[in-house]
Amino acid sequence: MPGGLIALALGGFGIGLTEFLIAGLLPQVASSFSVSEAAAGWLISGYALSVAIGAIALTAATARLPRKAILVGLVALFVIGNLLSAVASNYPVMMLGRIVAALCHGSFFGIGSLVARSLVAPEKKSQAVAVMFAGLTLANVLGVPFGALVGERWGWRAAFWAVTGIGVLALAGIVALVPGWAGEARPTPGAGRSEPTPPRGLRAQFRAFRSWQVWLTLTATALSYGGMFGAFSYIAYTFTEVSGFSSGDVAWLLMVYGVGLVVGNLIGGRAADRDRDRALVLALLGLTITLAVFGLLAGSATASVILVFLMGVTGFASVPGMITRVTDFAHGAALAASANVSASNIGNALGAWLGGLAITAGLGYTAPLYVGAGIALTSVVVMVVAARQARSPARLAEWRRSREAVD
Repeated sequence: MPGGLIALALGGFGIGLTEFLIAGLLPQVASSFSVSEAAAGWLISGYALSVAIGAIALTAATARLPRKAILVGLVALFVIGNLLSAVASNYPVMMLGRIVAALCHGSFFGIGSLVARSLVAPEKKSQAVAVMFAGLTLANVLGVPFGALVGERWGWRAAFWAVTGIGVLALAGIVALVPGWAGEARPTPGAGRSEPTPPRGLRAQFRAFRSWQVWLTLTATALSYGGMFGAFSYIAYTFTEVSGFSSGDVAWLLMVYGVGLVVGNLIGGRAADRDRDRALVLALLGLTITLAVFGLLAGSATASVILVFLMGVTGFASVPGMITRVTDFAHGAALAASANVSASNIGNALGAWLGGLAITAGLGYTAPLYVGAGIALTSVVVMVVAARQARSPARLAEWRRSREAVD
């Protein structure tokens, strides 16, 4: 395995920790700055909004720069943001640190996925993306308990100092192990065959969005995340109010879900390299069925444990394939890769909003599972349409013409 992939995974792990650990530290942070719980919650929602904005804005602003240089700058921004959080003397500085750290999130995973696939042979590109995203999925498992444990023993600032240190290690790894400074990263021997030539300049980046396949893939991404997070956002209520677990059980149940994310990510990467569109349809269909069955069997504690694990597996199995698909049809445009990250965050917000509406309407704490299943089913339809169109001779000819135009 190329060392550069390990460095990218470590960067993903650090960025993931920054996103998730704050949830276990909110009471301490609120008390430290004498702010309300709602104000402290903005440290989470403000981060999410900054991810969606930064993914597009930073990628567009750096369109002409070498990818390794961009990654180094993004991780440096991440280190600065977490350092600001660690030393923050008041709430506004803490919020600024969260925003600065969040700005790098989307672009890192968007551009990093392109660099990751350039380090291996084309038939392993989805697996390479899965390795990079393994850092994020591990952070999902460890983020909240890590923050809570470190915060309890050494204070909430220590958690941000720890993440800052991880960022410094990732920065050093990317500098040392990711090839190429001038121009694009140099692929390893045997890698990069038949890979799309990345378009240069902002205008060329935007031309990649002329492809319907790009838009269909972005839509499927948003809907798949919307389905998963429509259910996940309220899963603690499902566990405690329907499945019969205590509030103290929620932490380990979320870890079961996180382990499912890790497994699904790795399985999805391998499957996508064999038959990507088929793997994507099956993953999305699996998520739909899992959520619907979860809604039916949520009253069983045993079934809930199994199904929350499967929810993680099926929910993340589509991620590596979606990223390589959108970048293939965008001819390697980094802006499309980052747009995929923004689409996932839009889907998160949509799913959480619709799931909340269902609870507010008095439909009960299993309603978000059914809402998520409905959203996921829509993603299946979109993906089937995309796969069929991609196979048609006319669409293939159109894709080749658009590639020539971008190149």
